[in-house]
Amino acid sequence: MRDLCGHAVDAAVAAGATYADARAVFRRSQSIATKNGNVEAVSDVESEGIGVRVLVGGSWGFAGDRRLTEAGAREAALRACTFARAAGGGNRTLEPLEPQRGSFTTRVEIDPFSISLDEKIAFCLEAEGAIARPEVKVAEAFARAQVERKVLVSSEGTDVTQELVECGAGIDATAVGDGITQIRSYPSAHGGISAQAGWEYVLGLGLAAEAPRVAEQAAALLRAPECPAGVIDVVIDAEQVALQLHESVGHPTELDRVLGFEAAYAGTSFLKQSDLGSLRYGSKHMNVTADPTTPGGLGAAGFDDEGVPAEPRPIVRDGVLVGWIGSREVGFPGSMRADGWSRMPLVRMTNLHLEPGEGSLEELLAGVDDGLYLETNKSWSIDDKRINFQFGTQVAWEIAGGKLGRMFRDPTYTGITPQFWGSMDAVGGREEWRLHGLTNCGKGQPGQTAHVSHGTAPARFRGVQVGVRA
Repeated sequence: MRDLCGHAVDAAVAAGATYADARAVFRRSQSIATKNGNVEAVSDVESEGIGVRVLVGGSWGFAGDRRLTEAGAREAALRACTFARAAGGGNRTLEPLEPQRGSFTTRVEIDPFSISLDEKIAFCLEAEGAIARPEVKVAEAFARAQVERKVLVSSEGTDVTQELVECGAGIDATAVGDGITQIRSYPSAHGGISAQAGWEYVLGLGLAAEAPRVAEQAAALLRAPECPAGVIDVVIDAEQVALQLHESVGHPTELDRVLGFEAAYAGTSFLKQSDLGSLRYGSKHMNVTADPTTPGGLGAAGFDDEGVPAEPRPIVRDGVLVGWIGSREVGFPGSMRADGWSRMPLVRMTNLHLEPGEGSLEELLAGVDDGLYLETNKSWSIDDKRINFQFGTQVAWEIAGGKLGRMFRDPTYTGITPQFWGSMDAVGGREEWRLHGLTNCGKGQPGQTAHVSHGTAPARFRGVQVGVRA
């Protein structure tokens, strides 16, 4: 694939490109879903091709070709140059980058593709079978695996190869009774949780062992009272904090959104370029880092899709905005990622973490006399500037005198991004910090899906609006 990428770059430069890069990508994605003792879906898909990005006359052009041949590489390069000329009138430039050489490979103990589809189906059926309970009308299990091999060559001399392997799984239990439907999930909602690792990660989740608890809680929610509304102190579990971080910190700090490049589809941001170094994003306990070097993170890599070497970058320090998620074009390079060979790289989150504080979950709870513990995402809604939001969780637990009490169903909470993060007065310690891998982050036109991870611990927030304001 390296030679084909070099051939594409040479063809683009010969056709007038002042800059060109070519990515050859092979991807295999596998997913299994079972439902109520039956196989619901099985998918095993392979894709390969080459994508060529060029600058001609200060304008971008991009084209792809599914043929990994010299003819496919050359034709993609020439089409990309044609598209750039048609765009015309540009003034796009890239920050300088020393030529990069190297490789990156995910650490894997068990190759997920050495496990047969029959074995994966049996794994899901076993996990789902352990959910069995009269109140649970829908029991579901999921598993997935992916490998992506890619080569990047640029006209600046960059030449890097990477092999990324992902695995994930999860279970859902949906209980129904008296006109009420409730769901509990493990280890996360919306398709489980994934990591950059081998099949050993899936085995380590212990789905079958957790299934009886998940089913029991789904059934108990049918009998639980509705979550009361009011302004109250809350402790939010690490999984929900991950989505809160993703939606209200990750997306608004993507610099292309700040500059308006995504306004037509994904939206913009409440942040301005001039906010850097001065805007108070949250309390002094808020420290956020973008880190594509995190082992196991879905955004882990040796280089981004512009060839920028991976390194941690601060986004928020002591509650103050200090960095952006960016690219060589817009600044703060290192976060350009493409969804396969047929898409142009975009500014995307890699691994975005809320750095841990101190203390256990029990210590966070002990600091609340009257409040709620919110657990496992159920729904989310946030405006296109990422400032007004509402989240729902699958379950809430009463906190009384620093201890967990009654279960409540259908909790929601709302807030305004900087005010909400400003109310955070504690983050759990390193022992509570976990990686949460999401595989459904959408952006771009045509649409692209990115896989990202967030390291988070439970966190405590004061004076949060829960439910609908009276």
